[in-house]
Amino acid sequence: MKKLPEKSLKVAMVVGARPQFVKASMLVRALDKHRKIDTIIIHTGQHYDKNMSHIFFKELKIKPAKYNLGIGSAAHGLQTGLMLAGIEKVLQKEKPDCVVVFGDTNSTLAGALAASKTRIEGKSSNGALRYPCIVHVEAGVRSYRKHMPEEINRTLTDRICDIHFCPSASAVENLKKEGIKEGLYNVGDIMYDSLIHFKKNIENRISRLSKWGLASGQYYLATVHRQCNTDVKENLKKIIDILESVDKPVLFPAHPRTKKAIKALGVKFSNIRLIRPLAYFDMLLVEKNAKLIITDSGGVQKEAFYLQVPCIVLREESEWRELLDTGCNVLTGLNKRRVFEAIARVSKISRFPSKKFYGSGSSSFKMAEIIKKKAKVGK
Repeated sequence: MKKLPEKSLKVAMVVGARPQFVKASMLVRALDKHRKIDTIIIHTGQHYDKNMSHIFFKELKIKPAKYNLGIGSAAHGLQTGLMLAGIEKVLQKEKPDCVVVFGDTNSTLAGALAASKTRIEGKSSNGALRYPCIVHVEAGVRSYRKHMPEEINRTLTDRICDIHFCPSASAVENLKKEGIKEGLYNVGDIMYDSLIHFKKNIENRISRLSKWGLASGQYYLATVHRQCNTDVKENLKKIIDILESVDKPVLFPAHPRTKKAIKALGVKFSNIRLIRPLAYFDMLLVEKNAKLIITDSGGVQKEAFYLQVPCIVLREESEWRELLDTGCNVLTGLNKRRVFEAIARVSKISRFPSKKFYGSGSSSFKMAEIIKKKAKVGK
């Protein structure tokens, strides 16, 4: 009897925010090396500013999203619900074998929920145990602050998924403590893959610092986007006061929502340079050349460490606890005194630890091999 040709595996990736475009670009590259794997990208439209969306696809040289749902900004529940409905329609049409979600945004949870709602028990055409198989990139990461939307998103997503790609050993242990013991893989951090892959693009852009009137090592970089900081007037005032009081000028690329909240305060700046969100390569450039970084972002904390730039974290907790143990990243909350003490301390750091907490830069290839194996697709 003539053997039927093996069908291709179809992998759908749900993205919506800056870090997810970066992660997806690396996984698409790795999956594309397997000719029997087809990828499609579903963009929820959570980030819609040109420098936070369209330009990422261009810079990272990945094919445009096959679907752009154009959801845009909205209250958390409404935004997640609109995404869920939109993604579900796409999945019902495309019938992918795998759905991959990234990180901890509303797009992450909506993608995982939609995939679970369209799931058919039994075997897919490629022999997978369920259809579609749901994959979470950056699984097991925990801050243990349940009031944070990001914590809710990643915790619920991990309960839904079949394959958990963890960035560290501690992330694996977190899942085991929660009773999730199958489909766990410590593959490292895919954002480290990206930084290594695009390192030359950063080095070749040093002259662009003059565009913002900056010199390497002579400024601080700030990023603030978390709801607890941007949507609470008193907290945002404290952050502005801190950034206005530090001893070097502060470059502050602001998310449109953050910029709107700052404008509503009616404050005038003397030390802060408020600019639009930066494209990926420009963001890495200003991170690499900053004297230190002040942020509430999880992804920026890691990028700071990879680029060997000290980092002040404007939160009372961090999901990247390994970095806190090095002393190169310091939690301060919104306490001005603690921020100044941390700046004085990290400014004395002359050498970063060489230990690779989050893999060696091959995470995307490990993920591609596991996805291929789980779906039983040949080369």
